[in-house]
Amino acid sequence: MTEAENPAAVAARRLLIEAAHEAGRIALAHFRAGEPTGARINYKGGGSPVTEADLAVDAFLKDRLRPAFADAGWLSEETEDDPARLNHDRILVVDPIDGTRAFVAGDPRWAVSIALVESGRPIAGVVYAPALGETYAAAAQSGATRNGQEIRVSRRTELNGAKIGGPRALTQTVERAAELSLALAPKIPSLAYRIALVATGALDLALASDKAHDWDIAAADLILSEAGGTLVDERGETLRYNGAEILRPVLLAAPRKLIAAFVSAVALANSGESPTVALGA
Repeated sequence: MTEAENPAAVAARRLLIEAAHEAGRIALAHFRAGEPTGARINYKGGGSPVTEADLAVDAFLKDRLRPAFADAGWLSEETEDDPARLNHDRILVVDPIDGTRAFVAGDPRWAVSIALVESGRPIAGVVYAPALGETYAAAAQSGATRNGQEIRVSRRTELNGAKIGGPRALTQTVERAAELSLALAPKIPSLAYRIALVATGALDLALASDKAHDWDIAAADLILSEAGGTLVDERGETLRYNGAEILRPVLLAAPRKLIAAFVSAVALANSGESPTVALGA
């Protein structure tokens, strides 16, 4: 489908890209490549860091985007969740800095993630990695891009030998249960960026542990879908957004041709059985 056939989603994508780029400049003012950040750091319950950069980006995006999407609710990692969002058909889902630990440590693999969700599914999304100069974006039915160039998932047709990003222990459990050999990529701290790499074909597969929230994944979900892939839960079900529960179970990202086999492999790992899984589509 051409851009002219989905003008509302394309217009929303353009606004999200512009906002993400401005947000990235705010974050970069506090980022030191290869060195600890100079930003003030606090810690949430559970020990997750939050920096003054996270909060500054969150505040900026609220000011910039809420007037542009006046009918939309708001869900962000750095804003207290307001149940009133459930009354909105449209919602902005934001992670000001996805991969804050990487940001703090001077690792450039962090991202600003923004999605516009309508009727439970994202219709526009951007994952912007400012320190890498990479912008991943998509609009519903209008394709996905990296720095303005169209992207597509891997053409791989079997799981065995696939390059995967995800937690080492979880990946190894799937390998053993399904009798696979997978090439595990080095740790990718931003989940949104990890999924975006599947959209480009740089990774064939990705796994996420059961700690992801909607703000980590909504934008990347659309980007992957528009690039020919899919993000599902461990039951193989497509994700719906703006529900009361925003914490997700184990998630799987793959090209559409591989997702059924990938779900089967993860199911074997969950069952503790280890018969050979079908390795193709």
